[in-house]
Amino acid sequence: MLFWRSRKKGMIQTRRITLDDIRFIFFPKDENEKYEYLGYIYVSKYNQKGELSRYYKAIMPLVWAMDKKAKPKWCPRWFLRFLEVFGNDRSIVRVRNFKLHNLQRRLLKGIRFIDWKTKWEWYDLRISIYADKELQDMADKIERDFYEQGRAEDMKDYPERYDIESEK
Repeated sequence: MLFWRSRKKGMIQTRRITLDDIRFIFFPKDENEKYEYLGYIYVSKYNQKGELSRYYKAIMPLVWAMDKKAKPKWCPRWFLRFLEVFGNDRSIVRVRNFKLHNLQRRLLKGIRFIDWKTKWEWYDLRISIYADKELQDMADKIERDFYEQGRAEDMKDYPERYDIESEK
């Protein structure tokens, strides 16, 4: 059900606000939605075996640290999610309302989770955030540790791939 119409100005069009967006503001269904006001955070909690996924274990501690550092103690999360919907259009690039966008940016002290991805191998994790040096260092350490653990696991599973002697 449509709650708020979208607007179009030139090549830019805002998205339509639906009742699902209102549900998102007041009743987030999972941790991804709970912390989405920090930016794009989608990570599956469980893998196919029903265990906590390796990406969840790697990324969520950073998200929790970002939440602790960014969220003012007096400001409820539902208000930050409200600003995310009506200020940023639930996007990391689009702005629906500059006053609300700037208010959210000031409240969160400029801290934003941009993206995470794997590049060449499943263990080559890349995390992009806007944050202070402490959180940036934490993200770098998570990337480095994830790479080292994944490469060691991959070497154990496929030793012939990394056998230098066989290449000579």
